[in-house]
Parts: sequence; C-alpha cells; structure tokens
Amino acid sequence: MSSTPQPSGTAPRFDVPETDAFTLPYWEAAAEGRLLIRRCRAVECARPHHFPREFCPYCWSEDVEWEEASGRATLYTWSVVHRNDLPPFGERLPYVAAVVDLAEGPRMMTEVVDCPEARLEIGMRLRARFRSYGEPAVSVPVFRPY
Repeated sequence: MSSTPQPSGTAPRFDVPETDAFTLPYWEAAAEGRLLIRRCRAVECARPHHFPREFCPYCWSEDVEWEEASGRATLYTWSVVHRNDLPPFGERLPYVAAVVDLAEGPRMMTEVVDCPEARLEIGMRLRARFRSYGEPAVSVPVFRPY
C-alpha cells in the first residue's frame, strides 16, 4: 500500500485510509456515494466479500469483480467508544463502532451515525452514507438508521 504523505509537523492520520491502484475503484465509487463489494466469478462459488481483496477469501479464485452494493445493512453488533486518544477520534467521542451485515451478505466493520445509543438494537435496518475528510479528501462508508 502507498502511504498518504503527512505535512511536516503534523501527527499521522489514523482515520484516513491509504489507497493504492487496486482499491482506487472502491474509493472513487465512495466519493460518488456508492458502496462497492467484490464478488467471486467462479461458478462453483460466486460469493460476495468485503473488504476488497484481489482474490476470493472462500475459494481462493483470482476471478473476482467489483459490484455495486445496495447500501442496505442490518446491525450485527456494536460498541460505544467513549475514549480514544488517537487524533482525530477524540473529537468524535462518543461514537459507535459497529459491524453490519450488508444485504448482499458480507459483514463489514463501520460506524453507526445519527442514532442515539438507546435506540441501537441488533438487527436494526441501516443505510450507507459517506463521510468525507482528510487531505486529500477520502469518503468512507458509515451507516445510519432508516
């Protein structure tokens, strides 16, 4: 992976993903508000997966392709983070670190936004939205109730 250069005298960013030639389609789609997953094209497998890999994690086929996901998900589990000293996460406290099941099947780590802690429940329906930040700007998928 390539690293994102840091301006002199600034702390490293831990919240901005590094991009490379392989993941570039994923990040370009995210900038357009679209969530991509990968799907195995091997007839005997054909399973979707996330995070993006150059091979299928189930059958090891290298015949995989990008596919646009619906953006729908259900909440599998979560944890409300009340303390995180890494910049810039401290500015977002508290936040909801979560694992969601995408409608297409893959499970994904993310953040739930725009939802009071008391309303969170396993199985709640969520929809992807995208948060842009960093320099250069990168859009990352987060989820909110719908």
